[in-house]
Amino acid sequence: MEKENQIFGIRAVIEAIHAGKEIDKIFVHKEAQGDLMRELMKTLKANNLPFTYVPVEKLNRLTHLNHQGVVATIAPIKFQSLENLVENVLETGKKPLFLILDQLSDARNFGAIIRTAECTGVDGIIISKTGAAPVNGDTVKTSAGAVFNVPICKVDHIKDAVFYLQGSGIKTVAATEKTEDTLYAVDFTEPVAIIMGSEDRGINPSVLKIVDEKAKLPLFGTIGSLNVSVACGAFLYEVVRQRS
Repeated sequence: MEKENQIFGIRAVIEAIHAGKEIDKIFVHKEAQGDLMRELMKTLKANNLPFTYVPVEKLNRLTHLNHQGVVATIAPIKFQSLENLVENVLETGKKPLFLILDQLSDARNFGAIIRTAECTGVDGIIISKTGAAPVNGDTVKTSAGAVFNVPICKVDHIKDAVFYLQGSGIKTVAATEKTEDTLYAVDFTEPVAIIMGSEDRGINPSVLKIVDEKAKLPLFGTIGSLNVSVACGAFLYEVVRQRS
């Protein structure tokens, strides 16, 4: 967690929220109490801001200063709403290409994916509000600044985002080894959203149940999978190939 993007202390976090700062992550001591902490909880709920309960040792690792039981980070970008993102892209008349990252947790993988997304014309990236990789200095650096060029939106649930995209006429394709179909059998010339899973668990089974299509990369070595950012690049460039 970069110190320049870090805020700590209950009142400081409350005031940052009231000031409209784009809060990325909030960590709260799971045993914290008191009137001010109750005010913080009320503020988080009123602004629909997710947070994570953590032991005090986690907060002490983030800062050695008096955090009062809460540490947060301010994102270097402003997140968009899913509805505005989809509506804006559809209004341009172009064929939409979205990327959904289901619980991707590594900031460097996230940054590498954003960089490839920018180079391949992705219209927007969708992540979940909880459990997703942070948008921090590592993300910015690994993306080579592309994070400032690709719209990113946070949603409460990936499943709801999938349903919304499908209702907007956008096909959803899951990148998963749990299929016999390769990505070369998928028609990417249609409006499409590609879903990539987390580094360790892949795409949530509940999400896999509702997607329109599943596709995998052919692998000929002894290792059973690719790094998620590399796999994402292969999928995105197949879209480029088909649309060229």
